[in-house]
Amino acid sequence: MTNWRWWICWMLFAATTVNYLDRQVLSLTWDEFIKPEFHWDESNYGTITSVFSIVYAICMLFAGRFIDWMGTKKGYLWSIGVWSAGACAHALCGIITESYLGLGNAAEMISATGATVTVIATVSMWCFIVARCVLALGEAGNFPAAIKVTAEYFPKKDRAYATSIFNAGASIGALIAPLTIPLLAKYFQNIGVGNGWEMAFIIIGALGFVWMGFWVFMYDNPHKSKHVNAQELEYIEQDKNEHVQEEGQPEKQMSFLQAFTYKQTWAFAFGKFMTDGVWWFFLFWIPSYLNTQFGIKTSDGLGVALIFVMYAITMLSIYGGKLPTIFINKLGLNPYAARMRAMLIFAFFPLLVLLAQPLGTISPWFPVILIGIGGAAHQSWSANIFSTVGDMFPKSAIATITGIGGMAGGVGSMILQKVAGNLFVYAGETDMTFLGFSGKPAGYFIIFCVCAVAYLIGWVVMKALVPKYKPIVVK
Repeated sequence: MTNWRWWICWMLFAATTVNYLDRQVLSLTWDEFIKPEFHWDESNYGTITSVFSIVYAICMLFAGRFIDWMGTKKGYLWSIGVWSAGACAHALCGIITESYLGLGNAAEMISATGATVTVIATVSMWCFIVARCVLALGEAGNFPAAIKVTAEYFPKKDRAYATSIFNAGASIGALIAPLTIPLLAKYFQNIGVGNGWEMAFIIIGALGFVWMGFWVFMYDNPHKSKHVNAQELEYIEQDKNEHVQEEGQPEKQMSFLQAFTYKQTWAFAFGKFMTDGVWWFFLFWIPSYLNTQFGIKTSDGLGVALIFVMYAITMLSIYGGKLPTIFINKLGLNPYAARMRAMLIFAFFPLLVLLAQPLGTISPWFPVILIGIGGAAHQSWSANIFSTVGDMFPKSAIATITGIGGMAGGVGSMILQKVAGNLFVYAGETDMTFLGFSGKPAGYFIIFCVCAVAYLIGWVVMKALVPKYKPIVVK
């Protein structure tokens, strides 16, 4: 038997890695490089990240349908092409802002005072919002396409593991990011190429175009691929008789509105709504958290080490996709029951994030390690919740359902990002207190509490909506 499916899985891993690298450029450069140039505060940054989240959510709703319609190969190419262009477009934001105000360079914007500061902050914020919207439009296609490819190339028993491998690209992207992005920005700042951060966006954004070149030649449907022999195809299609269709009849298509009539859709969507924002909060805000609370910059050696270790811990999630397989093989559980049991276990680990602030008074390493464990639990949860779609829905509907869930996750993230940004500004201005912490650290403590309990709430509602395994046959 050939093993081409694993090469395809690694391509999905590479795409997800690039996806998260592109998202991370802003979070790793805004506090040290962009914030002084454009005079932003947490509210500006929170607005940008929340708009990105809601646009991503809306696009996810239609991205899955687009992937189902366009086909996996072309749909994925369009997706990564658009988001790579959007990533590179961020580099133009400074030029546009300077031109609008008639300023010559970044130094003049940094030294600006009075009403000019407000104009700089507002214009630059809207420029970044436009670039983030293009990025969101393209990135919305990544997970619907990747989940559809996984369903095409893997039987159900292997999908959670395959998903955990490509989903680990999120952690790897976040892991590579602090080792490269701040250093790229610092290097180009030192040699006088803009303010440094612009080239970080361009270089990281260009990686997607490289991936597209490989995808054109490597991917084809397993039935048509010259790299998949009969034995591997038979292995891939071992579940093909589960969704019973009349003999000789093609699989019926699920309409977009019909997808919302199933409790399974709402269960998946609610699980994503409750938990996606947690991961995005860690992704977008932890670099700023380290600077705000501990005075550690992302370009400092300690800052690089802390963020690297945090995301290195999240790599434990690659084993999260194996746990349901163990339950299936050892206990004889069906795929859905095995995944739900695994997800319940993973839902308890984020509770450790409740200790991040108290132990942070001892050393910044404690919150980093605990948040890393929470991140690993999220990625393990994510690999399994994605796989529940393939368990219960026919292949023709997988990208659509994944898009609906992604939309719900984006809405949840938008709410959390906007609330967090406003809360941090309010906490800093009023010196509010919460459980012994004051100012912005109190605000972070409140958000950490929300993140800690989100998974248990999500699991309980999912279990209530779909208590037992019930695959859907489109009629």
